[in-house]
Amino acid sequence: MSENTPCPQCNSPYPYYAEPFMICPECGHEWNPEEVEDTGLVVKDANGNRLADGDTVIVVKTLPVKGSPQPIKAGTKIKNIRLVDSDHNIDCRIDGFGSMAIKSEFVKKG
Repeated sequence: MSENTPCPQCNSPYPYYAEPFMICPECGHEWNPEEVEDTGLVVKDANGNRLADGDTVIVVKTLPVKGSPQPIKAGTKIKNIRLVDSDHNIDCRIDGFGSMAIKSEFVKKG
């Protein structure tokens, strides 16, 4: 493992090797460099299941929609989602509503 590996938690350039772990002096995070973690975007549904691009999800709570007289009802199936790094971390297209951005805490993997 390189001495120049940044901390996966705070991106500090100063972690040091203390066998068998790397330790970050700025945030105190310790990790095993042999266990490489996936540092990509991690989005979880209401049940804690990890979501991926292209998944199908089901709405678990009736959601009001600004500018629309009807809400998105619980049980609505949404196909082919796309994950984004923002507050509303799912981009999708819902029949009858069009393109929407939804928070992952209101859906479950279907």
